[in-house]
Amino acid sequence: MLHIKFAKYLSGYKLWIAFDDGTSREVDLVNELKGSMFEPLKDLTEFQNVSVEPELETIVWPNGADLAPEFLKALQNKQSIL
Repeated sequence: MLHIKFAKYLSGYKLWIAFDDGTSREVDLVNELKGSMFEPLKDLTEFQNVSVEPELETIVWPNGADLAPEFLKALQNKQSIL
């Protein structure tokens, strides 16, 4: 099972994410913030409040929004070949 060890806000809707498989890379979530749970994150002040939830080891925001490590890894891989 994949887990996130570190996440850091970079700029815009970009985060630097490190996984427990030893990989780390930038991921851009600008086109992924869809639905009512993610709507507040379109405000960059809110988006910047990302953190790693220590028990689930995924990224979360104070409003309860979260994204699965597998989704983020696949998005990183997709963005790295574009």
